[in-house]
Amino acid sequence: MIKVLIVDDSVFMRTVIRDMLGKDASIEVVGTASDGLDALQKIKSLRPDLITLDIEMPKLNGLGVLKELQTAERRPKILMLSSLTSKDADMTYEAIRLGADDFMLKPKDLPHVREIGNELVAKVKHLITLSTSATSRKAPTHTGAAERVVLIGSSAGGPQQVDTLLSMLPSNLPAGVIITQHMPVGFTAPLAERFNRIANMPVKETQNGDILETGKILLSKAGVHTVVSGMMGENRRTTGRIIHTTAPPVHGVRPAVDKTFESAAHVYGKNVVSVILSGMGNDAGEGAHAVKEAGGVSLVCDEKDCLVYGMVRSALRNNAVDQVIPLKNLAKEIERAVLMMEGNSV
Repeated sequence: MIKVLIVDDSVFMRTVIRDMLGKDASIEVVGTASDGLDALQKIKSLRPDLITLDIEMPKLNGLGVLKELQTAERRPKILMLSSLTSKDADMTYEAIRLGADDFMLKPKDLPHVREIGNELVAKVKHLITLSTSATSRKAPTHTGAAERVVLIGSSAGGPQQVDTLLSMLPSNLPAGVIITQHMPVGFTAPLAERFNRIANMPVKETQNGDILETGKILLSKAGVHTVVSGMMGENRRTTGRIIHTTAPPVHGVRPAVDKTFESAAHVYGKNVVSVILSGMGNDAGEGAHAVKEAGGVSLVCDEKDCLVYGMVRSALRNNAVDQVIPLKNLAKEIERAVLMMEGNSV
């Protein structure tokens, strides 16, 4: 049984979160707190496994709670609940830096709050099992401009799958990696910071002009499309450079997975491995098709491991999938596909 303490100054939010978590038999809500000082006392007395933590609260806010817990003998897992504002994005980034384990976004419209119930339960369960042991990374044996690239696309339910995947991908993978995750503006910076604690390779949010490097992971910046442009790298071989564009959203999102997949396929050709994880909508289907047409490898996650299967279905409908693979086996299959490309020149 997972013991959860709910910390939020809103009676409505405390009630809704309790209701959503209470529907799962493996989760027990052991208490609630209306401010940070109340939370610290109840953490000591109730000894929860995890707390959901609001940021803006009276007496002591969420960041203050995190600072106090840094010296605590026993610290529960911490899931931040953030509103969709630029201020909350900045505070969420700081929360991750202070040790929060993950964050989740509250819908703007309160009537839609209950729609995040399945994702909230999934995050709580995921955090309890997640290990962040990738703090001592092995030195990569492959370095320099990337001649092969792994592309990962995801949306709703994707971040926890990316956690699992990044924790299993080896530090010496001879490829660069780009993750394109649908997120509101401002929230890919804290997500990259969080992934960086879990992955065996360094992770950062994309910046315009970034060069794709072997053994490094880039997370597409929210609010712009991440396009891969070709350039001459070491040994006069083509490599990729990140170009940010404010072109109109595709499938209603920016960044769009299709934009990244299609542009990378154009530059890297048969030296691309694309991976589609959980997500709703049709983004990624056309991009996976472009990867297949260029001679690359297109992989998708098995439906039983996905919270939402829309993005994968879009690739299946386009006949753009080489293999459907359980999440636990994806990292090994990605590594195998990349190693098969080692003799290819771009």
